[in-house]
Amino acid sequence: MRNPVIRALLACCGVICAILGIVGAFVPVLPTTPLLLLAAFLFARSSERLDRWLASTKVYQAYVVPFREKRGIETRVKNRILLVSLAVMLASAFAVRGVDGVNYLVWGVLAAVYAWLLYLMKIRIPNLVLEKTPVESPQRDAAAE
Repeated sequence: MRNPVIRALLACCGVICAILGIVGAFVPVLPTTPLLLLAAFLFARSSERLDRWLASTKVYQAYVVPFREKRGIETRVKNRILLVSLAVMLASAFAVRGVDGVNYLVWGVLAAVYAWLLYLMKIRIPNLVLEKTPVESPQRDAAAE
């Protein structure tokens, strides 16, 4: 893309998505992988340097690379996401329990978000199975020599 204004706008949007995606690795309500994928898309069209930087981050390596390469998430990672999300959402629901008029709205939103997360984790996103590499036993190694 040659237009510097459009490139700058795309880069700014990419930075915002990258920051939210990295924060999402620690805050369960924010979707880490989609935000980082969007940031990668925006950086690929705006800044080669930002694209390389994002691809080198640990968060990108942990969340996006397995999803992009294998089109799924490991079951244990999905379960951890669901467990941490549930804990944070229950804490949020507990925090607003005494606020009349708002608590039911917050509870409804939290329930809808968790239902959506359950749908994504259990139905929509495929489970990855880790390929186990065979472990060499000392008896086989000695017999081979």
